[in-house]
Parts: sequence; structure tokens; C-alpha cells
Amino acid sequence: MLYNPTRLLFISTLIIGTLIATSSSTWLGAWIGLEINLLSFIPLMTQNNQFAAEAALKYFLVQALASAMLLFAILLSFILTPGSLSTLPPAILVPLGSALFLKMGAAPFHFWFPGVMEGLSWYGNLILMTWQKIAPIMLLSYLTTYNLFFSSVILLSILAGSLGGLNQTSLRKIMAYSSINHLGWMIAASVMGDNFWLMYFSFYSFLSLIMVLIFDQFQLSHINQAYALSMTSTPTKLLLFGNLLSLGGLPPFLGFLPKWLIIQNMAEMGLYFLITFMVTFTLITLFFYLRIAYGAYMLTHQEPKWNNQPTVVSTLTLYLSAISLLGLSLSSMIISMF
Repeated sequence: MLYNPTRLLFISTLIIGTLIATSSSTWLGAWIGLEINLLSFIPLMTQNNQFAAEAALKYFLVQALASAMLLFAILLSFILTPGSLSTLPPAILVPLGSALFLKMGAAPFHFWFPGVMEGLSWYGNLILMTWQKIAPIMLLSYLTTYNLFFSSVILLSILAGSLGGLNQTSLRKIMAYSSINHLGWMIAASVMGDNFWLMYFSFYSFLSLIMVLIFDQFQLSHINQAYALSMTSTPTKLLLFGNLLSLGGLPPFLGFLPKWLIIQNMAEMGLYFLITFMVTFTLITLFFYLRIAYGAYMLTHQEPKWNNQPTVVSTLTLYLSAISLLGLSLSSMIISMF
């Protein structure tokens, strides 16, 4: 991808659009940054197949609707008050927040997200799951207070992300519903401060990168392919499903660390009902991760008698997986030293 000059240009404008949106002092400037980001991502989605073209069309239509809603809310805020980020009237909170939730794919505005994920390549999915969420969440952090609207979106995102992945066989859709579930945690983290959601987003992006590297390296798209996968060794398969459990937030893996910190700080804020709901339904995501791992290990396990030579990608994946599986223990050791 990076050796193509056209794609390199669009990746650069994609990054620039996000930086414009996050560093703008007015909502109109933020809208301009989001539009540059959108128009840069559309060419990166298109490939020589009909599924990518369909996904790009779905993404464009939904994002155009969200941009129209956002611009309408911005113009309405200009009529009521000046366009500063810090002086937004409460009447604008719901339409402006809804537009940003639609852009990032949070429930109940998540209807487009799994379908778009299904048509993209794994690296396109990585951009959609990680980088494309930065600008909307950053703008949302200017608005986020613990009220009924935001708490409802948090609960619905975790509910939809957990239950939606139960009956899926496509790994892309499983990752999509997992992303919606994690998005609920990120919105909850933004209630407590920018440092919390940035911390959670960093861990989520790292774990998503590992999973995309593994899925793309072995060309996996469905659960049955993972069942019949001829790995180079049993430890390699262990790393694959260990990273899935880390992404789900199972202790003692690294993915549990951001959830642990958020649960602790939400308990200090007295949000006990929200914590209970979030933890309970996040366990459902662990169930369909375990369903993949159990079937691949216990039902269709096989041991090839030959070994392939490791590639650069597989070696990188091995090191990143070691951080994912042992990171929580290492983090605890480092913290105890100080």
C-alpha cells in the first residue's frame, strides 16, 4: 500500500484531516477536518472487487448523512451562541452527539459498521476500527458529561457489541461487533477525562493491530478457516487465540489493564450500575472468542509434520503477541518498582 504514490497521498491527507479536526478551535473547522478525512478514506477503501465498492458506497452515504447532521447542529449553534467549543448550548448536545456517534459507529447508530467491515481488506478494517475513531471521540470528549443520553449510548453500544457477535461466523463481523463493544468502554472512559480514553484507545489499537496481522498473514475470513488452519506449530495457534482473549479483556492478559483502570475510576465516581452492566455484557464477547478457540483446539486440532520458515511479519507478530499476553504482568512489575 505504501509503495503506491496515490495511496501514500491519501494516507497523508487522511492524517492531516484528523489533525485539523482535533486541533480546531471552532466546530466549523472540526467539520472541515472530518470532511477531508472522509474524502481521503474513500479511495483507500476501493479495490478491484465489488464488495469493496459496495462498502465504500455504504460508508460514503452514512458519513455524508452524519456530516449533514453535524453541519446543521453547528449552524444552529452559531445562531444561538458563538461557535466556540466551550460555549455550546444544551439544546445542541443531542443532534451534535448523534452525528458524532453515527460517524464512529456507536449504537444505536451502528447499523452500517459490520456491513462496511465485511467488504474491506484487513488493513482497511484496521484503519476503520482505530484511526477513523480518533477525531469523533476527541470532539465528543468536549461534550461528554454523565447524563441520560451518553449513558444510554454507552449501554447500547456494549449491549449491541456483545449480543451482535454471538451468531456471526465472519471474523470481520466479529471484529466489528467487538469494536462496537470497545467503543462503549471508550465513551465511558471519555466521561472521566481525555487521558483515560486515550489510554484505552492505545491498548485497543495495539491489540487490533496484532489480530489484523495474524488474520492477514494466514488469510483468515471465517471461523471454519480458523478451525481447519494448518499452523506451523501449536504455540502459534496458542498466540492467535491468546490475543483474542486479550482483546476481550480476560485477565491476566494485557487487554484487561485498561478495563481494570476504568472500572476502578468509575467505582470512585459511584457509577456502580454502569460498571455492573458493562462487565456483565463484556463477558459475552469473551464467550464467542472462547467458542472459536475451543473448537479450533479441541475439535479440529491437527499437527503438521513440517515447519515453514518464519517471515518478518510472523516474527513481528510473535513479539507483539508476547507483549499482549505478558504485558499485564510486566506492567504490574514496573509499577511495583516505583
